[in-house]
Amino acid sequence: MQLFMQQMINGIALGSIYALIALGYTMVYGTIKLINFAHGEVYMLGAFIGFYLVQTFDINIYLAMLIAMACCAIIGVIIERVAYKPLRKSTRVAALITAIGVSYFIQNLMAYKLGPEVRAFPAAMKTQVYRVGGIVINSKQLFVFITTIILMIVLTLIVNKTKMGKAMRAVAVDAEAAQLMGIDVNRIISFTFALGSGLAGIAGVLVGVYYNSISPFMGVTSGLKAFVAAVVGGIGSIPGAMVGGYLIGLLETLVTYLGWSTYKDAAVYVLLIIILLVLPAGLFGKNVREKV
Repeated sequence: MQLFMQQMINGIALGSIYALIALGYTMVYGTIKLINFAHGEVYMLGAFIGFYLVQTFDINIYLAMLIAMACCAIIGVIIERVAYKPLRKSTRVAALITAIGVSYFIQNLMAYKLGPEVRAFPAAMKTQVYRVGGIVINSKQLFVFITTIILMIVLTLIVNKTKMGKAMRAVAVDAEAAQLMGIDVNRIISFTFALGSGLAGIAGVLVGVYYNSISPFMGVTSGLKAFVAAVVGGIGSIPGAMVGGYLIGLLETLVTYLGWSTYKDAAVYVLLIIILLVLPAGLFGKNVREKV
């Protein structure tokens, strides 16, 4: 039982990272109905920005997280303005293919410039171990979990309690009607990309701190699993992205605990298939009728 609970603690830490990345997917989709597959690469860029800030400039991890968040927010806005804005009135397939193209472009550019090898993330913080009833919890796990919870609370307050959040919800419901009411739709969409990309940047730094390794290809698997988490929770739903992220993290560690670590990725996609068969809109999603 202690080993099982230990694995669940590990699953919560992993799920926190998936949840942060999934929030970016679900916010962008909820606003403009775009699946931004380049989001995983923004997460990877955040990890490398944190890596160079800590290793080269000897900046403490907390400041490195804030700078990585700001840089990734700017990168997210640039991607939206350059790649997605010109296609806003095009078909969803065109936007989807563009997103995949941007993802591969960033990924291969980083591999070409920095090399494809895995890099060791510098020891940015001391690891302290706490024992609670026979269960071992280290300071990195607490750091990841507490940071994620704080960011989720802040994001929820922004979306539900601020003017920008109300404007985001209005654009998500009907962009044309929101524009007629005086809302600058382009500004709101850019803000949404900045917010989601900033969270992905922090998630990248957290992964570097937690796993002590990063690579130019780290955004592929994590980004895809975070997308699965967003779909499982109900894409477009912020609470759904949180729950989906933790569910995927716990599922992976549970499969590993049972001795089937080879199949942990497969288990994630089996869960996705089951959820889509039983609840096509996800756990927290709503079935919406669309006119054809």
